[in-house]
Amino acid sequence: MAEIPGLEYAWESALERTTPVMLKTVVTFVLHELFYWGCYVPFFVMDQIPSFRKWKIQGDVVNTGVTHWKCAKLIIMNHLAVVLPLVFVSHLFEGVSLQTDANLPSLSTMALQVLVCFIIEDFLFYWGHRALHTRLLYRLIHHVHHEFSAPLGLAAEYAHPVEVIFLGMATVVGPFLLNAHIVTTWVYLFLRCLQTVECHSGYDFPWSLNRWFPLYGGADFHDHHHKHYSGNYASIFTWTDAVHGTDEAYRKWKADQQRDRDNALAAAAAMNVDSSSSGSGRKATDHAEETKSTRSGRDSGSVAAS
Repeated sequence: MAEIPGLEYAWESALERTTPVMLKTVVTFVLHELFYWGCYVPFFVMDQIPSFRKWKIQGDVVNTGVTHWKCAKLIIMNHLAVVLPLVFVSHLFEGVSLQTDANLPSLSTMALQVLVCFIIEDFLFYWGHRALHTRLLYRLIHHVHHEFSAPLGLAAEYAHPVEVIFLGMATVVGPFLLNAHIVTTWVYLFLRCLQTVECHSGYDFPWSLNRWFPLYGGADFHDHHHKHYSGNYASIFTWTDAVHGTDEAYRKWKADQQRDRDNALAAAAAMNVDSSSSGSGRKATDHAEETKSTRSGRDSGSVAAS
C-alpha cells in the first residue's frame, strides 16, 4: 500500500522485529487497551468541565469518582481474565487466522472491509443484545451493564464476563470471515472502540455524527436505551431497529421533543407579536394624549387673548 508514505516500511520493520503470533496476540491486546482507554480520555476531561454539561443528554445525573472506579475495576478484570485469553485462543486455529502478509491492503480495500465489519457487527449485536433483554438472560447477565441508566463512555465495556464473550463475538466475526489483514483489523478495532465509547458517553454535540448521518445511532440513540431499559438494540446503525419496530418508543420521544420545541417557538413568536402590538397601542395612545394636550393649550391661549 503506497498511499501512506512510510507505512509499508514501518510494517516490514515490525515483521522483522517480532513474529506474526505476537502481532496477532500481544500487540492486538495492547492496542485494544490503548484504543479503549485513550478514546475515553477526552470524554473524561469533558466530564470535569461544567460548560460541557449543556450537551449532556441526561445533564441532571453526575457520575462520581466512586462510580468511575467501580466501572474501571470490572473492566480491568474483564480485559485481563476474559479478553486477553480470548485474543490468544482466537489465533490458535490456522484456518480462521488473520493475514500478516508483508504487502498491506490498499486504502480502498481496507475501507470497504472495515465498513463490512461494522455492518456484520451491528446485525449480530442487535440479535444478541435483544436476546439479552429476555427476562432470564437480563436477570442473570445483562442487568450488570444496565447499572448505568445514565451511561458514561467508560461503561461501554462494563458488563458481565459472559456478556463480554457473547457480544464480543459480534465484533470479531467480521475480520475472520473476511480473512482481513491484521492492520485492517487494528483500524477497525480503533474505530469500534471510538464508536462504542462515544455512544455511551451521554454527549450529543451539534457536530456529532448522528446529526448529519441519520443512519448512525450515536449517543442520542443508545442513551435512550439505557434510560428506558428497552428498544434501540443495535450497536451502530439505526436501520435494524427501524425494520423490526424496536425503536418505536425512541421515535415517539423524538417526535414529542420536536413538538415541544415547535410549541415553544410558536409561543415565543406570539409573545413577540403581543409585545409589538402593545407597544404600538401605547404609542398611539401617547400620541393621542399629546395631541389633545396641545389642542387644549391652544384653546386656553385663545380665550386669554380675548
